[in-house]
Amino acid sequence: MSKKEFTLTVYTENQVGILTRIAIIFSRRKINVQSLNTSPTEVESVHRFTIVINETEEEVRKLCSQIEKQVEVLKAYYNTEDEIVWQELALYKVSTDAITEKAKVERLLREFGARAVAIRKDYTVFETTGHREETDKLVKVLEPFGLIEFVRSGRVAILKGSHDFHERLREFEKSEPGEESASNEYLGQHDEVFTM
Repeated sequence: MSKKEFTLTVYTENQVGILTRIAIIFSRRKINVQSLNTSPTEVESVHRFTIVINETEEEVRKLCSQIEKQVEVLKAYYNTEDEIVWQELALYKVSTDAITEKAKVERLLREFGARAVAIRKDYTVFETTGHREETDKLVKVLEPFGLIEFVRSGRVAILKGSHDFHERLREFEKSEPGEESASNEYLGQHDEVFTM
């Protein structure tokens, strides 16, 4: 079984130490995390971890099962890239002189959908969103014009066709740990991409 990119989504209670316990699971299984993002959800007191890894599906299934054994975890599941809508935010710090003196840079930034978020005498910071390939491409374009710094966020992702997921999340919050399996089948009745 070959490795490929998976996006894990883990819904947890907002408790101190849960990130450390989840990280230990990855470390013990010798799985490298490509991207990590955590944020509140639409349900009060529930947090969401979005984790990107390259691994076999069998290993990812075992990983989700192990993560769900944590008391504070409500649900953990995984998806391939075609089952989600996702974006990453990127910030680029560029010499202000390069922007003002070379109109070509400004035109390139418009082509990539970038917008200025901070303008200082010595530098200007632009932001853009997109897939990794898009944000990396803009890095290469800006390097000859004095790219000072670049940073990219972790992935944020939303499930395709999960119209009733809000209600299911509330059910997970009320259920006892371990009541749901680690598979993605719980959404299968409403969205065929999650059946396994």
